[in-house]
Amino acid sequence: MIQFLYNIDVQIFYFINKTLANPVTDSVMPFITELNHWKLFYVIMWLYLMIGAGKKGRIVGLLVLLLILASDQLSSNLIKHLVDRIRPCNVLPGVHLLVGCTESYSFPSSHAVNHFAAAVFFSHFYPRLTAAFYTTAVLMALSRIFCGVHYPSDVLGGIIIGVIVGVVFIKIWTAISKKIKILRV
Repeated sequence: MIQFLYNIDVQIFYFINKTLANPVTDSVMPFITELNHWKLFYVIMWLYLMIGAGKKGRIVGLLVLLLILASDQLSSNLIKHLVDRIRPCNVLPGVHLLVGCTESYSFPSSHAVNHFAAAVFFSHFYPRLTAAFYTTAVLMALSRIFCGVHYPSDVLGGIIIGVIVGVVFIKIWTAISKKIKILRV
C-alpha cells in the first residue's frame, strides 16, 4: 500500500514538475520559492504592523514571530528528522530542477508549513485579506513542486501541519487574551 501511494505521489510530482512546466512557470516559480526575494517585503509588512497598524498590529506582529518560530522549528528540526524523507531531486531521474537541491529532508515542506500557519493566523485577525493570504500560501507551496524540491505529499503534509499550527496559535491566543485584558485586540 505504501509503494502504491508513493507511486501516485511520484506521478503527480512529474505531472506538475514536468508536464505543467513552461517558460512562465520556469521563471515565476523559482522567484516565488526563493525566500530571499521576499525578505524585504516581510520586513516592511512587519514594520507596518509594529509602527502603523496600532495596538492590534503590534500584537499580531509579535505573535507572528512566535508563530513562525514554532512552525519552522516543528517542521525543520523535529518532523523532518523523524521522517527522514529524501527530496525528489536527490532520488528521481529527470527532475525539472529550477533551484538548488539541498541534502535536507523533504517531508514536510517547511515553506508550506510556515506560509499556511501564517495564512490561517493572519486571516483570523484580518479576514478581509483571507483570499490574498491563502493565494500566497498556495503559490508558495506549489512552487516547491514546480521547482523539483518537494513531492506533492510533502506540500500537502506541510499544508495540514501549517493549518493545525495556525489554529492552535489562535486558540492559545484567544484563551490568553480572555484572561489578560491589555492583550485584547
